[in-house]
Amino acid sequence: MKIDVATRAVIAHTPAPRKRTFEDFETAAKAMREQDERKESIFRQSVDAQKNREDLLEKKFAEALKKAKETPDTGKPLREFDLD
Repeated sequence: MKIDVATRAVIAHTPAPRKRTFEDFETAAKAMREQDERKESIFRQSVDAQKNREDLLEKKFAEALKKAKETPDTGKPLREFDLD
């Protein structure tokens, strides 16, 4: 870094050298394969969740319907001007 003493302004600088992510192509290729495997695993989990989603939603709906039938409606809903 070069700084002008009189104005205390930075005149020039050289950025720090970038660190290499991988030392060689074999390591980089291995990391790419592992990343692809993780993506595939996440995709499979998502597909399985979508397959089971319909059954889960049907069970939740049936439970909510059962609960709604057990607790009858208490009357007309209150409106703001009814409270005055």
